[in-house]
Amino acid sequence: MAMAAAMRQAESHHFLRHGGRLDAARAAWPDAPGPWIDLSTGINPKPWQPAAPIPHDLGPLPDAGALLALEAAAAAHFGVAAERVAAVPGSEIALRLLPAIGLPEPIGSVGPGYRTHRDVARGSGEPRTLLLANPNNPDGRLHRPDALLALVEQQRGREGWLVVDEAFADVHEGAGIAAPLTPDDPVIVLRSFGKFFGLAGLRLGFVIAPPAVLARFRAYLGDWPVSAQAIAWGTAAYADGSWIADTRASLREQAGRLDALLRRHGLEAQGACPLFRLVDHRDAGAVFERLSRRGILTRPFEDRPSWLRFGLPADGAAFDRLDKALAGG
Repeated sequence: MAMAAAMRQAESHHFLRHGGRLDAARAAWPDAPGPWIDLSTGINPKPWQPAAPIPHDLGPLPDAGALLALEAAAAAHFGVAAERVAAVPGSEIALRLLPAIGLPEPIGSVGPGYRTHRDVARGSGEPRTLLLANPNNPDGRLHRPDALLALVEQQRGREGWLVVDEAFADVHEGAGIAAPLTPDDPVIVLRSFGKFFGLAGLRLGFVIAPPAVLARFRAYLGDWPVSAQAIAWGTAAYADGSWIADTRASLREQAGRLDALLRRHGLEAQGACPLFRLVDHRDAGAVFERLSRRGILTRPFEDRPSWLRFGLPADGAAFDRLDKALAGG
């Protein structure tokens, strides 16, 4: 009964569709103590920050040369040629454009996965365009590169395409599939900037694809697809190799700490992505409600009421609040 009521509460405020609904959480639980802790997303809670102010002029339109430099910096990070990379205002918009760029249909998605993937999937029957995430969300499953390359050949045999959403791939060095591909391979790779770098509000992502496919995305997005700030910050962040390496190590450590905390409260976490953990528990709805009443937002799932996803707490104080809230305090 408690779980059903909690899930009805969640659904009424759209918590089942996406994470990050803090405004709705504050309205739903106005007596919850603040500040709210948002564990409902997989965004790095410790964002990249420049060592010194980065100059960028928001007056004129973004410079075309600066955009090319951003794409080159991102391409070097991904291990691919710059002409195979196009910047987009977040990987979400690239997902939404997939049906419009002429990919063969039906478009199918591998589940469980993002709600947006299901929104994009269209048609019925054996998919000629297959969409999947690596690492997967919400279960954190990590596909082996050889398995993905086998899927490329499978789709090629069907005169189809493979689309790999690598929104969380930055947390794993070498996890991306793009580097060994050629421009002739029927593959589109989507990368997010905001999740690993903790700057989702910058709205920056990338498409890695054959040049002819990139041209279709560029035709929809125009000459100025991302802001001057996104260009300046993205270029600098991808050049910060020390921060990237240190953050990968830190995220693994913090994910282990979260695993241990959840285990102490009878919640066994799963997943290989250190930015979030998935719990499968019969009382997930009640746990969601209990934490929300204590100002901690997690991520429930409409079609899997026993699932609850936890993002990483930002610091020791947030870990302590989560520990106490799970204990009922």
